[in-house]
Amino acid sequence: MVNITSGSVKAPIAQLGLSNAARAGLTGYVAGTARQVAQHGVTINNMLPGIHATDRAISLDTGVSKAQGIDMATAKAQREATIPARRYGTADEFGAMCAFLCSQHAGFIVGQNIVLDGGAINATI
Repeated sequence: MVNITSGSVKAPIAQLGLSNAARAGLTGYVAGTARQVAQHGVTINNMLPGIHATDRAISLDTGVSKAQGIDMATAKAQREATIPARRYGTADEFGAMCAFLCSQHAGFIVGQNIVLDGGAINATI
């Protein structure tokens, strides 16, 4: 099983207190439950995505564009500049990680938080 939460589990986002708390709760649940069911060959992990090229990213870039009076390309470039990889993640990258976590090759990965954010979160654990 793979749960999709958010990088906010490691770096909470201002003004999203309830969302941060809900995602942290799911993360804690997975950590405990994954260890209980692993003996039955069941794996549970979390994927913590950063910004990916999705409709939501476009919506956020549109809001920044309008608020700052800049074009969409500039708004996107500003956000990409905050990501060490200097780009948004792709659906293919996200899907590949999810497929891997669901495969037999990931059978020894239990209760982990897999961050997919191009290096944006500055955390050691």
